[in-house]
Amino acid sequence: MKRAQLLGVAIAGVCGLAAFFGVMSLVSKPTRVVREEVTTNTTQVLVAKNDIGLGTITGLESFRWQDWPQNAVSPSYIQRGTRPNAVKELENSVARAPMLPGEPITAMKLVKPGEGGVLAAILPAGMRAISTRIKEETGVGRLILPNDHVDVILTQRRRSRAGGEEFVADTLFRNVRVLAIGQLIEAKDGKKLAEGNTATLELTQRQSENLALANSMGEISLALRSIADIDSKEQQAAGPDKRGNSIRVLRYGVKSRAYGVN
Repeated sequence: MKRAQLLGVAIAGVCGLAAFFGVMSLVSKPTRVVREEVTTNTTQVLVAKNDIGLGTITGLESFRWQDWPQNAVSPSYIQRGTRPNAVKELENSVARAPMLPGEPITAMKLVKPGEGGVLAAILPAGMRAISTRIKEETGVGRLILPNDHVDVILTQRRRSRAGGEEFVADTLFRNVRVLAIGQLIEAKDGKKLAEGNTATLELTQRQSENLALANSMGEISLALRSIADIDSKEQQAAGPDKRGNSIRVLRYGVKSRAYGVN
């Protein structure tokens, strides 16, 4: 082999080895991790430490302090900087609403003993709690639970102009919140049937008076509303002046009349 060829082979070999070791050094080189710490302004707010059910009496173990972004703190949250003794202050309070672990505590969610019982604590300002007797056939087979919404229907037996008897059904109130069934104010442990012979409803003062009168006039039935209607503003009286499309049917030889109120 000529000298020039040998020299070219040697140079190529050296370049190949240099390239090989260069690539190996790049592959085996450890990856450099860059850590960038961002400082966020936080404060501590009072949150529920565990599940707090409606009407539960809280203790020291019910709350804890948790870091919270300063720009996400609502004015209603209880902050450690302004109320450092809040845990002790809120001990033995009654929960006005269910709370989940980690949920911020607000003054509106708790009431101190002496400010009213459990039912009075969950009752909104200006509203009244009044009970009406129910049974299986007038209470949707006992499938109504606290916090469901219902229509209240009065069925009366009246004497017609012809001297016979007729039954009249009127919807008194629509979209009324059920506060309790019997003494149950919250469905627990997957309870699907509410035992009790009374339903306690959330009504205005005037509606409470009308319901008390209706209880002495005939039989009260509750018609369960869809959960989609809960946020509806349709809570209103539907008195006799709203007897729109009346329907007459014949039951066992006695005329019955149901008034449409829509």
